[in-house]
Amino acid sequence: MPKKIQKDEQLYAVIGLGRFGFALAEELARQGKDVLAVDWEREIINRAAEFTDNAFVADALKAENLAACGVGDADVAVIGIGAKIDVSILTTLNVMKLGVKRVIAKATSEEQGEVLTRLGAEVIYPERDMALRTAGKLASPHILEYISLSDKVDIMELTLTPRVDGRTVLELNVRQKWGLNIIAVRHGGEVNISISPQTKVSANDTLAVVGKTEDIERFEAYLHGKD
Repeated sequence: MPKKIQKDEQLYAVIGLGRFGFALAEELARQGKDVLAVDWEREIINRAAEFTDNAFVADALKAENLAACGVGDADVAVIGIGAKIDVSILTTLNVMKLGVKRVIAKATSEEQGEVLTRLGAEVIYPERDMALRTAGKLASPHILEYISLSDKVDIMELTLTPRVDGRTVLELNVRQKWGLNIIAVRHGGEVNISISPQTKVSANDTLAVVGKTEDIERFEAYLHGKD
């Protein structure tokens, strides 16, 4: 019988420990989170047992097995099954039947994602998102980090050039000129998220901005004297 989980904070259930699911469960555990890991392969569960006491072998298709593992006690459940679409959908349905409040499901196609969304799950596309981030970096070597929030809105980290050295946020005026919002400035090893109009920036600082893709590209061009 699985041991009784003593909850003193949110419990995260990760079902399906492929590369994505295993890495997610391991990182959550590293951050001190209460993790419940479920997979149908004993070898994988033996590896997961190195970072969580709550690692169980179960047939993810059967709701009673998931319940016996304690999945119904989870605050958040992540379904890391992508390639096997039928297994992904049935597992998501069974987890939701157990009353888990927040269910996040991995999808590998738009069609799979649509079905999972209709079931009430939050859908993520790890492979697609990683490809978009990598493409964003390759397309512009001056961009350090790239996160796509939608088809048209991104968060990007850019390295500032001498062209804006010593200016304040007010003087940069990125909102008025390019329609962007500054969310953080990294100077050396310190990150400042309390941005004011008087915040100064220097060459080689990293600026994190959010806005439309084309507007970020225009700002990047300005930084490199291409306006």
